[in-house]
Amino acid sequence: MVQQVLYRALVSTRWLAESVRAGKLGPGLRVLDASWYSPGTREARKKYLERHVPGASFFDIEECRDKASPYEVMLPSEAGFADYVGSLGISNDTHVVVYDGDDRGSLYAPRVWWMFRVFGHRTVSVLNGGFRNWLKEGHPVTSEPSRPEPAIFKATLNRSLLKTYEQVLENLESKRFQLVDSRAQGRYLGTQPEPDAVGLDSGHIQGSVNMPFMDFLTEDGFEKSPEELRAMFEAKKVDLAKPLIATCRKGVTACHIALAAYLCGKPDVAIYDGSWFEWFHRAPPETRVSQGKGGKA
Repeated sequence: MVQQVLYRALVSTRWLAESVRAGKLGPGLRVLDASWYSPGTREARKKYLERHVPGASFFDIEECRDKASPYEVMLPSEAGFADYVGSLGISNDTHVVVYDGDDRGSLYAPRVWWMFRVFGHRTVSVLNGGFRNWLKEGHPVTSEPSRPEPAIFKATLNRSLLKTYEQVLENLESKRFQLVDSRAQGRYLGTQPEPDAVGLDSGHIQGSVNMPFMDFLTEDGFEKSPEELRAMFEAKKVDLAKPLIATCRKGVTACHIALAAYLCGKPDVAIYDGSWFEWFHRAPPETRVSQGKGGKA
């Protein structure tokens, strides 16, 4: 088997600062601020307009999604994604660097990294350490919005990186894929509520393993080393040589599992896009496991 050469999933704050300083941002290198905050806390677009990496555009996850879906933050169509990222000056030849302003160092950036990859774009990276460390290290910021020249992007959906409700339901019987849930342990177990949720109990999909996404990050907000990440998967008896589906509440922090596995040399982790939100509303009750309400969510 020929070893696949993987594009670098992470770039350092130093590398990006040097690229900004050298005037390299343009059609060949675009930076995206993919911040999102819980309702009632901070407004992501407002924060972007206050300060961001010079030359960065704001990637609005609420705009770049399937607005017709009853579920949370589902992927847009190929045409919808192509039009949206094309409006940000991104073509199929652009190296895209994504970051967000979450205090942990990373929250939504891996979701946008995965979105580019699922739509066939290979040259995309996450800013390791995020905006938190960009600021901490004293790199430049601006309040000037980016106005890139629109570009043409052709999106081709890679279905192998995406799983549907029907496929996950079938997997309960076939067990062809390992299933890993990235939410905090209390939400996975059903002992803590889902935040900002109405009519959504916590709990998990039958047979899934819990690996909270925060554990993939150091206290300083950087990705842990591949050696540390491999040890974490091994400790949970997750075999990176076998197929793997990642899930969470709405398909966002599940992408941290895909990123961690990618850093270990496994680029084929699929995301269950509907995740627990869809599963809770559609799946048979016996497949929803919780320690909260009598064993069923």
